[in-house]
Amino acid sequence: MAEQVLSDERKVHDFVQTMISGLLEFDEDSRFRIHKTVGTFFGFDVPAAQQTVTGAAAHSGSTRAPRTPSFSGGEEVTPKDFLLQKRPNTDIDRVACLAYYLTHYRDTPYFKTVDISKLNTEAAQIKFSNTAYAVGNATKSGLLVHAGKAAKQLSAIGEQYVEALPDSGAAKATLVGMRPRRGRKKVTANNTKSTD
Repeated sequence: MAEQVLSDERKVHDFVQTMISGLLEFDEDSRFRIHKTVGTFFGFDVPAAQQTVTGAAAHSGSTRAPRTPSFSGGEEVTPKDFLLQKRPNTDIDRVACLAYYLTHYRDTPYFKTVDISKLNTEAAQIKFSNTAYAVGNATKSGLLVHAGKAAKQLSAIGEQYVEALPDSGAAKATLVGMRPRRGRKKVTANNTKSTD
């Protein structure tokens, strides 16, 4: 019996070592997300991670809240906190972040421009000068897609883009592999110049 317990403990120890070495390949946010996902899958109560200070937040004195996945029963993140965490630089970034929030924290995968505008107000953000224009630009850039009857939804690329924020370089890198949109073919008449 004691040998069986010792054998099980050795297996656990070996697996933990394998798991730790595998997790070292990921950044802190990814490790936390993996830890939280596995804990949720097995029904464990996973304590919230301590807030970390990173990059520009260290200079401004603010802290970045840990990312909370969209599992039910999880700690609710306010739209204001979510946007503070993601730090969008442009209107397109902000629209994508708000769309991500609607999809993952409000269970609203399909939304209209007015929903983005209302959530922007709830998040205490600067008003869009033209929300429809910002949503249109986010759609043209591939972060949102049409969902029928004037509704939009966050695209798969848009989801990856927001998850990469606040690192704007990594976020833009997600767009590199995106297939470019086909433009309209221009019909041109053969214009020939005649010389006298």
